[in-house]
Amino acid sequence: MDAHPITATREAAFFDLDKTIIATSSATAFSRGFLAQGMLTRRKVLRTAYAQLVYLMGAADEDQTERLRVQLSRNVAGWEVSQVSAVVAETLHEAIDPTVYAEAVALIEEHHAAGRDVVIVSASSSEIVEPIAAVLGADHVIASRMAVTGGRYTGEIDFYAYGENKATGIRELAAREGYDLARSFAYSDSITDAPMLGVVGHAYAVNPDRTLRRLAEQEGWGVLSFSRPVALFAFARRPASIAAVGVVALVAAGLAVGWYLGRRRARDRPGRP
Repeated sequence: MDAHPITATREAAFFDLDKTIIATSSATAFSRGFLAQGMLTRRKVLRTAYAQLVYLMGAADEDQTERLRVQLSRNVAGWEVSQVSAVVAETLHEAIDPTVYAEAVALIEEHHAAGRDVVIVSASSSEIVEPIAAVLGADHVIASRMAVTGGRYTGEIDFYAYGENKATGIRELAAREGYDLARSFAYSDSITDAPMLGVVGHAYAVNPDRTLRRLAEQEGWGVLSFSRPVALFAFARRPASIAAVGVVALVAAGLAVGWYLGRRRARDRPGRP
């Protein structure tokens, strides 16, 4: 007999990671540590750094961002999970610490104080997103999953948490946890996260470019400005309810691939919590 469905009575706040919580790309932030261990060449690091700069400036087109995703996936093919885990665990503070937006941290605190779960939703790998989310005190993670065979990364992606897949992941988690999405919140800087923003009742575009700002105006979404990067570990919270946080790896980037501009039914959007 099927279990009774969970009644949707709880609320959650869903946060994109790159350029929403942190002012950088989580998937490329650990390049220096891998270079020091001989896992990346200087040439590959320079290429990744340039691609990240283009991405952060909002100048990457669809082809450029897809090439970066493929490049990052290929970079990790054959890497041992255990070796990567050790490198990222040792360099997490250095790679991420100074790039967290204070405004995002304050919102996370407000949502927790209001009794809402906080969920980080990122196209970067779960092995990267989970330790960052744990420090922030997030309750769950929706992220990409890299394929592993014999303890090594194959370079393939089992689940790419991007575009419409983010909205699918949110709906599935809401069904398991009993979240009422109409009363829940979402935050993102990227037009590719339009499906994620459209699935909740209270959506906010963070530091939006012209395209996302236009869509936010059409849909009645809020617009927020984050501008104060601070130290991540200054805000270390209680342990999060995230499984397998210890396994950490650099994997496919959560970068834009295509435009998800489908129109969505406008709904009432209250202000900040």
